[in-house]
Amino acid sequence: MNNRPFIVNIINFIRAVEPRLTMDLLEPVREQLALLKKHELQGTFLFQYDSLLDDRFVEMLRGTPHEKGVWLEIMEPLVKDAGLPWRGRFPWDWYSHVGFSVGYTPAEREKLIDVLMEKFRSVWGRYPASAGSWLIDAHSLAYMADKYHITASCNCKEQWGTDGYTLWGGYYNQAYYPSRTNVLAPGNREKTQIPVPVFRMLGSDPVYQYDYGGVITLEPVYTGPAGGGGIRPWVDWFLDEAMAGPCLSFNYAQAGQENSFGWPAMKDGLEYQVEKLSALARAGKVRVETLEASGEWFKKQYRETPNSAVTALSDWKKEGRRSVWFCSKRYRVNFYSEGEEFWFRDLMLFDDRYEERYLRDTCKIKDMTYDNLPVIDGCHWSGNGKRAGWYLRDAAGPLAVKSAAVSEEGENLRIALETSRGAVELICRTFSLEIISAIAELRLVMVWDASAEMDGAVISPREMRLCHEGFHYTLRLGAGNFQGRELLSEAGRITLDMKTT
Repeated sequence: MNNRPFIVNIINFIRAVEPRLTMDLLEPVREQLALLKKHELQGTFLFQYDSLLDDRFVEMLRGTPHEKGVWLEIMEPLVKDAGLPWRGRFPWDWYSHVGFSVGYTPAEREKLIDVLMEKFRSVWGRYPASAGSWLIDAHSLAYMADKYHITASCNCKEQWGTDGYTLWGGYYNQAYYPSRTNVLAPGNREKTQIPVPVFRMLGSDPVYQYDYGGVITLEPVYTGPAGGGGIRPWVDWFLDEAMAGPCLSFNYAQAGQENSFGWPAMKDGLEYQVEKLSALARAGKVRVETLEASGEWFKKQYRETPNSAVTALSDWKKEGRRSVWFCSKRYRVNFYSEGEEFWFRDLMLFDDRYEERYLRDTCKIKDMTYDNLPVIDGCHWSGNGKRAGWYLRDAAGPLAVKSAAVSEEGENLRIALETSRGAVELICRTFSLEIISAIAELRLVMVWDASAEMDGAVISPREMRLCHEGFHYTLRLGAGNFQGRELLSEAGRITLDMKTT
């Protein structure tokens, strides 16, 4: 356990149309309200434009203590009210180039937001404090921050292609101030960030989700064998263990479910989660609050994106897997182990100069992509029997990790490993990552499949030069040397310099 706050937002967003299935969209909202009232908890309800037009949803929420905000997906009534042509297949179409802000020019995005905001104000008497979506582009989020002074936002978890939406390489959990040039990256400096914290949604499994092709999240509709919010042992592990370790700033999870899944699919899982969250809140272990309240707290606490960590030194299946995520405004890294094997599974760099694809242009296909600058991509650079990553070794071979401990040192995260041939420490700081050990000839062995982007890297003793989507960047060493596909220690140290790329 740690003494940092564990914040949970129960966020339910509301659609008034579901073209894929015949479904009662009112029932989930009614039951969610009853559940929150029963356990005396506050939630956040985010209205899609069509639900603001439907008095049944509006009157159901009127007079309740819950936060009302907006869910920014683009649909036919909103587009037509903004004087634009609708290109979708249905009144609400989930394809990226019609259903999300990225499918419209920056000027059109502003028109759509103005219409949405004015409609919200006409219904609720004020502009919303919170705006969420699976993805809100940087231009749109900055526009809402600068003109409407929203307090908080939320976006989708890390995923590759789910529903046509790829968000890969971002701040893994908690919240961050996004860059004005790439909404999936923290701004590197206060002047380059949008002054609205973005909270990562859905409660992503920190151990299994990364390599998994589907969804393992706190969403109560997921009950598969890999885990998910409809499985009680997974929920218990996620809330009691995965989200209770050292975190440097605060632990965070988003609970709740969109109404278009239907109440029968979410009922059992959501009832169990809310009852458990209520008990944790009464015990002082969790703060259940609105997204607006979390945004206000974050802005009072932090002027720039704080360092954060997710520490999962167990897995819910009890199969000996451990995963630690560290994020700063310059990079993210994931340390992962199975049994006694330990490796860096992921390392992504954040750079304001790397612009999102849709900052000035539009998405023209049904699948949108957001990413950052990969140094290690253990998910996508694996193949042909190779699991991509940087593996802990010495001259004699693998170092068997016997134990691991994680601790906070101010804003830094320290991971202490006891291995078969001595101790190794990893220290994550805002601008650097350092490995310290007295083990002779300590090294990291770099593994990737031949099809990986890394095959184009130019490696010299003190730096690695890479190119991603035409953007050139460099990883430099403060201590240590690259030698082929190995990173060798120097006087017992390896230091990765993340300050300049």
